Amino acid sequence: MNNEFEAKALQAHEALPGERPLLRADSPERVVVWRHGEPVRADVFLAHVRQVRSCLPPGSCVVNLCEDRYDFLVAFCAIVLAGQANLLPPSRAPRAVAEIMAAHPGCHALGEKTPQVRPPGFIQMPALHAVVGDAFEVPSIPAAQTAVIGYTSGSTGHPQGNGKTWGSLHASNAGNLDALREAVDGDFQLVATVPPQHMYGLEMSVLMPLLGSASVHAGRPFFAADIAAALEQVPAPRVLVTTPVHLRTLLAGGVALPPLAAIVSATAPMPVELAQSAERACGAPLLEMFGSTESCVFDSRRTTAEPLWTLYPGVRLHPQPDGTRVEAPQLPAPVTLADLVEVPDEMHFRLCGRNTDLLEIAGKRASLGDLNRRLLSIEGVEDGVMFQMEGDDGLRVRRIAALVVAPTLDMATLMAQLREMLDPAFLPRPLRRVGSLPRNETGKLPRRALLDALKS
Repeated sequence: MNNEFEAKALQAHEALPGERPLLRADSPERVVVWRHGEPVRADVFLAHVRQVRSCLPPGSCVVNLCEDRYDFLVAFCAIVLAGQANLLPPSRAPRAVAEIMAAHPGCHALGEKTPQVRPPGFIQMPALHAVVGDAFEVPSIPAAQTAVIGYTSGSTGHPQGNGKTWGSLHASNAGNLDALREAVDGDFQLVATVPPQHMYGLEMSVLMPLLGSASVHAGRPFFAADIAAALEQVPAPRVLVTTPVHLRTLLAGGVALPPLAAIVSATAPMPVELAQSAERACGAPLLEMFGSTESCVFDSRRTTAEPLWTLYPGVRLHPQPDGTRVEAPQLPAPVTLADLVEVPDEMHFRLCGRNTDLLEIAGKRASLGDLNRRLLSIEGVEDGVMFQMEGDDGLRVRRIAALVVAPTLDMATLMAQLREMLDPAFLPRPLRRVGSLPRNETGKLPRRALLDALKS
């Protein structure tokens, strides 16, 4: 891609024409959310949005701390309607929230519960009461308005902020909706195990019911019985939005689920064996999506049937030595991701890992992804991760460390099995057993949390 293209793309997004609706609704009866087993109509939802909008002070952005998905949706739209941006920190931990607020002086925080460490400028979410007017009118939002500033999870370093305009969110949702249309047609209902604050959760459980032909369950179930109960509370066709970690927990629970039209997964690579088990157990196709906070989702595949990923319309990939440059309709300018790909044709690509996954120690090379696959293949290892330490050992070598959940294995036995699988240069030192890995709400492992767990 040349500088002329980048300049034109940036100029186009800076001057996005017109406005986009806050909600896709042709009538007040359209169901947006299922809450407590009852449908929430578009007119009631918009009345709640206007109520919360009236509580927001002037400013440029608000940290959306709402935990209930319905409250988050209402707050999200109220913030956008006020001409402000939703700040989405990588977690709701006090330190993470404080860091994001410090980067945006004068911002506020909004939540239905007062945090133990109350952020400056905290606003209590009001008790929602619907005052529905006679006329049904859906507000419009300038397409060029920044609606979201989402932060990366920190799994590869310090979280980074990424702004999204209202027009770009419409564009990214269109790609996701087209991908789902291959599995389910017409209106459908979503149940999501992922939080709305994460970009994948935002795309599938916030933007999809706002801008697509879908409604969403207000809960965020995790345990198998809770997921089954949530699915029972919405009518068919049902789509489960989840992650490999959550899906593995669901299948292990052995709970019978109501019929599904599709399963959607993202945030981590989906093992083919897990995808096959999920499709057999649920009788529905599993659609794996790929994207990032920087790019939003830009492609998908049915994991059990397609080794290659299919790009959304208008997306182009350009492999580079340090990653992949991505052009997409939702991006004002190309972004470069750390993912390494092969592009056999204009519509497909093969994922080959990340540049941060490639290791070289003592002249030998390996992939962290392959090391982790081997670790998890050992019988008795319930969960585990290998990662490279930050400092060197005095010989300019950054050693490999590992955290494992293996209650029935002793460390000597585990290390002996690793020696049979790995070159000595890549054996983890230290190797530490833990009760659980410090995963965040989407199953990712922030690097800071891994280093802290290694020290504890």
